[in-house]
Amino acid sequence: MADGEGGCTAGRELEPGLGLGPGPGSELEPGEEFEIVDRSQLPGPGDLRSATRPRAAEGWSAPILTLARRATGNLSASCGSALRAAAGLGGGDSGDGTARAASKCQMMEERANLMHMMKLSIKVLLQSALSLGRSLDAEHAPLQQFFVVMEHCLKHGLKVKKSFIGQNKSFFGPLELVEKLCPEASDIATSVRNLPELKTAVGRGRAWLYLALMQKKLADYLKVLIDNKHLLSEFYEPEALMMEEEGMVIVGLLVGLNVLDANLCLKGEDLDSQVGVIDFSLYLKDVQDLDGGKEHERITDVLDQKNYVEELNRHLSCTVGDLQTKIDGLEKTNSKLQEELSAATDRICSLQEEQQQLREQNELIRERSEKSVEITKQDTKVELDTYKQTRQGLDEMYSDVWKQLKEEKKVRLELEKELELQIGMKTEMEIAMKLLEKDTHEKQDTLVALRQQLEEVKAINLQMFHKAQNAESSLQQKNEAITSFEGKTNQVMSSMKQMEERLQHSERARQGAEERSHKLQQELGGRISALQRQLSQLHEQCSSLEKELKSEKEHRQALQRELQHEKDTSCLLRTELQQVEGLKKELRELQDEKAELQKICEEQEQALQEMGLHLSQSKLKMEDIKEVNQALKGHAWLKDDEATHCRQCEKEFSISRRKHHCRNCGHIFCNTCSSNELALPSYPKPVRVCDGCHTLLLQRCSSTAS
Repeated sequence: MADGEGGCTAGRELEPGLGLGPGPGSELEPGEEFEIVDRSQLPGPGDLRSATRPRAAEGWSAPILTLARRATGNLSASCGSALRAAAGLGGGDSGDGTARAASKCQMMEERANLMHMMKLSIKVLLQSALSLGRSLDAEHAPLQQFFVVMEHCLKHGLKVKKSFIGQNKSFFGPLELVEKLCPEASDIATSVRNLPELKTAVGRGRAWLYLALMQKKLADYLKVLIDNKHLLSEFYEPEALMMEEEGMVIVGLLVGLNVLDANLCLKGEDLDSQVGVIDFSLYLKDVQDLDGGKEHERITDVLDQKNYVEELNRHLSCTVGDLQTKIDGLEKTNSKLQEELSAATDRICSLQEEQQQLREQNELIRERSEKSVEITKQDTKVELDTYKQTRQGLDEMYSDVWKQLKEEKKVRLELEKELELQIGMKTEMEIAMKLLEKDTHEKQDTLVALRQQLEEVKAINLQMFHKAQNAESSLQQKNEAITSFEGKTNQVMSSMKQMEERLQHSERARQGAEERSHKLQQELGGRISALQRQLSQLHEQCSSLEKELKSEKEHRQALQRELQHEKDTSCLLRTELQQVEGLKKELRELQDEKAELQKICEEQEQALQEMGLHLSQSKLKMEDIKEVNQALKGHAWLKDDEATHCRQCEKEFSISRRKHHCRNCGHIFCNTCSSNELALPSYPKPVRVCDGCHTLLLQRCSSTAS
């Protein structure tokens, strides 16, 4: 007993430091159930060594071992702080400030421990999944431990919600917020609520985690929750893991799980009563190859046993408390049931007494009813005799009435057919009226559009006429310029011809002078000096002539340039003339289009005139139809039962004097007062009309004909 109590107290001191318990001032959820394990079933140090050695041989990586060391260091530090806090509270000398500081430190240590445990569980899960091929089942041990650690992380710092039933503390409340913040999670929430096996909020929360992991969106949903911390403050304390930075770190770690494919079956699993214990044996491995000392092995074995025993003691204490509360509830229900039993027995006795009284009353009622039945039998015999006598007379009356009914039914059927015809004609007239109104509106719109088109065509014709006038004036100016340029070119050509004639004459004179000089040299040798002088003069004359020739050549070149320029201008003028001819063609085409449009306008005007005539005729018809409708509306169709006398002669109707309706006014007349027939607008054939309506309609027809 002493060992067990010591184990329980040690477990309670280590709970805050581990970060695996419900937290300070919290209670266990009613849906959690834990397994009670016998002490003989606990593994010893030798068993733990033999179990850890083959696992160490599997080749754990160095980062996992470092994380395990950090977790054990944090565990030992949290144990020391918890013991110090307990000692400080026992002294009673420190105030509220030290208690708050101690609780904050405790929550910080719990957050750090939970974060390290989450890192370890995700690392182990990923390594085991890679070795198995990335597809996991619900029976996979690292996956189960990951869900346990995730559950502890979500429970950390949860507020206790009190209601009239009791205290409620579950992590499914904040998970339900994801449905509002992220509409994609609505399928998970509805499927979790529809599972019939789940009866507690803890089971629903575990099922929600399973489904989110299978969807590979667990990290996304938790990130949405952490981003909206103002909503999480209703469920968590300010120092909770989900409210601090460690929550974002865990969300970042959960992103790596999107690589895995989890195949989890929720049907048939008891998620409400699963044991939420972290198995540290998966994470604490044999470090003999790294350190090489046996003391470290013993310490790890002792720590494993200690943690296992502490967890078992904590769960046992929780289950004992739950059982005590259940026993108290059962006792209360038992006392209530006993009180209800006594009340039910009293009620049964009173009901039995009432049953006896009702039986006595039933016998009295039977006697009275038998007497009344005999009296009624005698009365019915007398009534039967009288009924047989009166029935013969009634049969005769019935046959007469039946004949009259048949005749009236035939008349009524005829009247109903006539009414249906009138209603059909009326609806057809209304439809025709609406169609005529629509046609008139459409034709008015087309008239307006055609008038606008005519105005636009007139404006275009005016513009084209002005352009044609401008083009003709520019053509005349250009023709005058061309004639002037042609005269100038003729003058230049004549001057060129004159200059060429002068050149030829000068060359001839030069040749004659040279011949003369040769003759003079042969004939007169003495006159050489004089001739030489004459030659020099002639040379001078030649030079002057050459200069004149050069000047004439330059003048000729200038004239040629002017000619080329004039030719270019004449080409431009010709192109402009071609453009003017094209414009003239366009003008002719536009004039043709104008003539066609004028013809179309004239045709449309004729059509409009015809439409106006048709419209006037249709208006007259509409007025006639309106008058007929007013006449029909003004005169109500009287029923046969309402009229007993003729409206004109005021004689009473009988079998010989039958009732006849006037199809115009709707009143009932005798045969003599309604013997006339006329063709009405609402009836295709001539129908019966009273004398007054006959004279009225004849007057109206004569007035319209005139």
